[in-house]
Amino acid sequence: MADMSCLSVSLFIIVLTCFLASVARRVAVRRTRGRPLVRGLFLEGIATAELCGCCFELIIVADNFGVLAYAGVLFVLTVWWSNEWGDATACPYTHLEDVLDGKADVREAALKIWAQLTGGVLIFRYIQLLWWLELCDTHKNRAFEACTADLQVPVMAGAIIEGVATMLCRLASRTIADLQPKFSSIIESFIGTSLVVLAFNFSGGYFNPALATALKLGCKGHTTYEHLIVYWAGACAGAVAGTVLYKVPAVKRRLLGEDKARKLL
Repeated sequence: MADMSCLSVSLFIIVLTCFLASVARRVAVRRTRGRPLVRGLFLEGIATAELCGCCFELIIVADNFGVLAYAGVLFVLTVWWSNEWGDATACPYTHLEDVLDGKADVREAALKIWAQLTGGVLIFRYIQLLWWLELCDTHKNRAFEACTADLQVPVMAGAIIEGVATMLCRLASRTIADLQPKFSSIIESFIGTSLVVLAFNFSGGYFNPALATALKLGCKGHTTYEHLIVYWAGACAGAVAGTVLYKVPAVKRRLLGEDKARKLL
């Protein structure tokens, strides 16, 4: 295990990334008044950049301090993001869900997905610079090191894992949104983090195509086609399945209870 001072460096980089994203978010909101679509694009790009920047550093945490340290930091981050991002999601399939629910058109969804991918890809240069500084031993040679894929199971198994876990995440998210329990963001973050930990040693537990693409597309261990099958087709199919299932009256009654489901149906 690496020196604990290196964990402090990683935590500093994560906090710095969140701070810079928070500042950028507030600037974007001020500069895009009266232009809701443009504002939405900037906020999605910033949120995805923040997500991917933090998760690049979380890879360092997981590699050197174990999956439990990774899970603990991820849990705190997801609680923060749920209260900080507003309507931004940093996740492509949420916009597919909006199209299916009639909340957005295809053009708007495509533009927001493009903004997410742009933010996710561009943030690596920022992380690469910080790694190049080699502030700690855990960053040594990481800036230009060839990356390796997290997929440890056959492609179809990985797609099923990402798909099923994404479906469960989305069902949980929709259920919590309708029930509105106390500490809802903490409950949702705990469920999401738990599923990530369960899938970590199999597919990596991304459940987010933009995140997986920013961190692992082109890495040694899978082809681009295999990456798209697992992290795009798998996750998006899971999200669509969750959307469709949640609209089934029997499923909604099971998740919400008879009284609450009856009010929403």
